[in-house]
Amino acid sequence: MNNQQLQLLVEEISYSLFKKPFSHQASFNNRLRTTGGRYLLHTHDIEINPKYYEEHGLEEIKGIIKHELCHYHLHIEGKGYKHGDKDFKAVMTKVGAPRFCKTLSSSKRTSIKKEHVYECVQCRQRYCRSRRVNTSKYVCGRCKGRLEKVSK
Repeated sequence: MNNQQLQLLVEEISYSLFKKPFSHQASFNNRLRTTGGRYLLHTHDIEINPKYYEEHGLEEIKGIIKHELCHYHLHIEGKGYKHGDKDFKAVMTKVGAPRFCKTLSSSKRTSIKKEHVYECVQCRQRYCRSRRVNTSKYVCGRCKGRLEKVSK
């Protein structure tokens, strides 16, 4: 799917569900990473993440478009267009737009979480931390003893 086909799809969904025209630009944006799409307040354009089309197909894109069109039409009408507004929630349920989109398999991070283990020299209390602790500055919370790094 290219930008022209996406534009036609957005216009078609806008007419069929909202009975209103979509008179701005819809396009794919490869730079989007954490979201399926976004509505731009200043230009009234809609950007869609193309990775969702590649991974989840046309139905997921239609759901994202419905969601963004809810923002679009409510903002144009001067009503509550934000996620927490009553108007937005009502329109979302009326048109069957999803609140969230599925997660991308490519966005799942497989980072290894480092864990630093410290032990008090006096009372042997252990502290597990994800960040390093300055042992010359911090002491044991139980007995005020000196902390020492323990190797795994």
